[in-house]
Amino acid sequence: MIPTGSEALRRGIVSLRAAGVETPELDARLLMAEALGVPRARLTVALHDPLGDIAEADFFHMIALRESRRPVSQILGRRLFFDRWFAVTPEVLDPRPETETLVATALDHPFDRVLDLGTGSGAIVVTLLAERPQATGVGTDLSPHAVQVARRNALSLGVEGRLSLTLSNWYASIAGRFDLIVSNPPYIAATEMAALSPEVREHEPRMALTDEADGLTAYRAIAVGALAHLRPGGWLMVEIGPTQGAAVSDIFRQAGLTEIGLRPDFDGRDRVVLARAPLEIPADSPDLGQGDA
Repeated sequence: MIPTGSEALRRGIVSLRAAGVETPELDARLLMAEALGVPRARLTVALHDPLGDIAEADFFHMIALRESRRPVSQILGRRLFFDRWFAVTPEVLDPRPETETLVATALDHPFDRVLDLGTGSGAIVVTLLAERPQATGVGTDLSPHAVQVARRNALSLGVEGRLSLTLSNWYASIAGRFDLIVSNPPYIAATEMAALSPEVREHEPRMALTDEADGLTAYRAIAVGALAHLRPGGWLMVEIGPTQGAAVSDIFRQAGLTEIGLRPDFDGRDRVVLARAPLEIPADSPDLGQGDA
């Protein structure tokens, strides 16, 4: 006998709870809405009806994937970020709500040209360009798969004509100066990796999570090249782990950046370090030309 949506949902919740999933009710409802092809807001009404064979098979297949601790965003193939849907695959970091703090901070400042270092899914730079229709941008990543995902997201959100995506190790392939440089780099120390949830540790790209060292390697590389790639008075903004504010601020200060500040996320934890290039760039910073996005 084909179960109703409610009966299948209850079974799915029990399975996810037994697997140690942190939010079994929420996740099961998201997967049921996907299986039924209905908006989550209409799910309660749809649950009273029997499931069709296809919907039942789809639902329990997704439940099995979630039991293996695959993230919901990877199962669905998308994640809502800053009120827009972004394609997500196992080759890119899952855009997190905390990262919206970086986007919101950037949008508090004027910019016409932005560089996103380690762009991943492109969620940061694509959102910034979608919010600033006059702006252009460049996104870099070491992963060709990530660049493909970012290009897909740029196309689906209509900013592909204003965004250049390239393979690059930080600034290695980048010329020109920018009003704004942003990054959500790998900041988890190697010693902290074992404590991560299975969803993160086993299903997200390791190179996007950790520098295999103290968690600060990327910030050092970003800081060293900042003055050579920022326009006078331009801003550098990075996401950080909540205990890294002082260390990253000091790295930026030693690199000659000014007006260093911290911004908290929605839980009140330090999440963004921002710093500004001097209005007069030091003479020993190379002039790389203005370039085009």
